Amino acid sequence: MLRFHFTPEDLTKVRVATEPHALWEIAASLHRLQTREGRWAYAPWFRTARAALRRAGLEPTVKTFLLPLFPRASYFPDFLTPPEGAQGLDAGLEAVLVTPDERVVKEADALNRAVGAPAWVRRLAERDMREQLVCALRAYYCAVIAPHEECIQERLHAERVRHAHTLFHAGTEGMLAGLGPTIHWRSPVLEIDPYPEHRDVHLRGRGLLLIPSHFCWHAPIALADPGLPPVLLYPLHHLPTTTPHADSPPLNVLLGPTRAAILRACTTGSTTTEAAHRAGVTPTTASHHTAVLRDAGLITSLRHANTVLHTLTPLGAALLRSGPGAD
Repeated sequence: MLRFHFTPEDLTKVRVATEPHALWEIAASLHRLQTREGRWAYAPWFRTARAALRRAGLEPTVKTFLLPLFPRASYFPDFLTPPEGAQGLDAGLEAVLVTPDERVVKEADALNRAVGAPAWVRRLAERDMREQLVCALRAYYCAVIAPHEECIQERLHAERVRHAHTLFHAGTEGMLAGLGPTIHWRSPVLEIDPYPEHRDVHLRGRGLLLIPSHFCWHAPIALADPGLPPVLLYPLHHLPTTTPHADSPPLNVLLGPTRAAILRACTTGSTTTEAAHRAGVTPTTASHHTAVLRDAGLITSLRHANTVLHTLTPLGAALLRSGPGAD
């Protein structure tokens, strides 16, 4: 079990990452390649990722260079997921490149003790080896993550809207209580169970950065070093992939008064009940319309407990900006 101990000050310093963290997504996606767990949730990605790696000639690099550094185990080096990764791929890779040599050696030794690392891992303290690592990480990202950036951004936006909605109605503690089935808020402690080891992290006024992750599956991840700025990578909710029906209604039909009202309600995130109130219809009718909008690719729906939160997709936002009746 992992436990974060909060002070009253820490509750005022809970943040949610505003952008996908490029290096954490690399790490979590490499974990996905090492297991069949959750394959259904990543079916479209799996269909293209291995072929993309093969076309780019990256299969040997991933197998012999990247996977040993990112084992799906209780530990992998913290310097591979620097906080700068939240500013984009370039910033994250630069941070990896300039990591102090002594820290690289320390974390390479920790990896060896945890899972048995190849002898060459210690050589990452050398600048030229880290340059090779940065090149490999960049090539991997461009091959298998960059093509899915829009989807990842869309899902992260929906998650931030969900958090904003919860904060408004239930405050920070309500948000912490709703992060996922393996994360439990028992004031003043946030517990993650199961977790590979028992660890207590005392925040002591540093707050906590929550990083929603597309590729993280089921089990949240934290940095191993309690002295680093505290973060918690946790999985976004996944729904089975669906394909729009060939006979989905055309977009101009979707801009009828009821659906247009529901679509506008989703601009800042809306539950089915809230959308129904905005459109002046019953929740059952609103549920029908949100299903049509979702099948047309205009909204995305995220279920949490007994509530479904609807948010716009990029297509839905573009349609509202340009379509008839736009605000």
